[in-house]
Amino acid sequence: MGNYDYMNCPHPVVLTHVHEILGSTEIAERNCDPHNHRFATVSNQVIGSGLNHVHEVGFRTDFYEDHFHEFCGITGPAIVVSDRHVHFLESVTRAAEGHVHDFKFATLINDPIGD
Repeated sequence: MGNYDYMNCPHPVVLTHVHEILGSTEIAERNCDPHNHRFATVSNQVIGSGLNHVHEVGFRTDFYEDHFHEFCGITGPAIVVSDRHVHFLESVTRAAEGHVHDFKFATLINDPIGD
C-alpha cells in the first residue's frame, strides 16, 4: 500500500454521519463511442445541522478505454424516509477525453442498522 500513514491524516473531532453512494453515469458519445462509467464512494460528514444539512461528495469513476472522470460537489438537503433520510444529487462529471457524463443518484439511507 505504499507509504500511506492513516494515523497522520486529519480526523474530525465530532463524528456525525456519512452516506454510501453508488451509481452509473449516463451514456456519452452516443454517435461515435457510446459508453458510461460506474462509481462508488462514501460522502463526507455533515455540513450544516439537523435535517437541514448537506454532504460533500467526491469520486473518480471506473476506467473506459484509458480514461476516467472525476466529480466533487455537494448533495441536496436531507429527504426524510421514515426515521432516516437520504440525499439527492444531479450533476455532471469533469471532462476527460473531450466529453462529460451526466449522472444522478440518491444516497443510501443514513445509519441503516443504527438505533
